[in-house]
Amino acid sequence: MTGASGYIGGRLVPELLARGHRVRCLVRNPGRLRDQPWRADVDIAVGDVSRPETLAEAFDGVDVAYYLVHSLGTGPAFEATDRAAAHAFGAAAAAAGAPGSSTLAVSSPPGCPKRTSRPICGPAPRSAESCAAAVCPRPNCVRP
Repeated sequence: MTGASGYIGGRLVPELLARGHRVRCLVRNPGRLRDQPWRADVDIAVGDVSRPETLAEAFDGVDVAYYLVHSLGTGPAFEATDRAAAHAFGAAAAAAGAPGSSTLAVSSPPGCPKRTSRPICGPAPRSAESCAAAVCPRPNCVRP
């Protein structure tokens, strides 16, 4: 799971654990999960979706993969950054043979003002879903 330190990921992890799933969190900085009450119950893989060479280990033995990250606030090219990261994630999942890969595209993170809120892969209403479908055989998209 990417985005475990975020709003949705931080709530999804304990739900998955409560249902008996083993969870591995892909993080750039493991310290960001230090204060999570579920930290001791998850595996940690250090990597970065913007650096494809860091992703293979995170997918070893994974059945389902959740993509819950975005690049909002990183500058005007955030959509291209998001597309490249989503494709790297999808390629790593496919290469690992994760049969149930699931990309969750979050188009409007909580607290994001409507005037600046955009889907992760473009301004069109369904472009986030299109991006997810391009990198994942069976995507599930969330539009909060």
